[in-house]
Amino acid sequence: MEQLPSTKPYLLRAIWEWCCDNGFTPHIAVAVDQRTRVPREFVKDGQIVLNLGPGATNKLQIGNEFVEFQARFGGVARELSVPIQQVAAIYARENGAGMAFDLDEEALLTARVEAEDSDPEPEPPRPEVGRPKLQRIK
Repeated sequence: MEQLPSTKPYLLRAIWEWCCDNGFTPHIAVAVDQRTRVPREFVKDGQIVLNLGPGATNKLQIGNEFVEFQARFGGVARELSVPIQQVAAIYARENGAGMAFDLDEEALLTARVEAEDSDPEPEPPRPEVGRPKLQRIK
């Protein structure tokens, strides 16, 4: 018997649309693995929660294989890519309404092991902030 395509991406898109239509802010909880492109400095215990609201994302695509978008972290634009299999839940921030998904044990174990083994990416250096300095040139 042929395996049916997953309903998960369709449910993600439907709940995202429901949140936006009703003035809620859609968020996803993600189990991070090696294929997940997210700012590692915000990953805690192998998981990250991401705001998918229209005001927080640019070029959002909830496809059948990946959720891809641009978002700003600390004022820096980043390209994010999350495999659909790694999405653990989608919900409205304001009231928690949404849907949780079963992740296979291998995905959960991989996310936890990678969280323990990986060093967080160092933060990019920030420009020095202070009083402007003027230099007189003769």
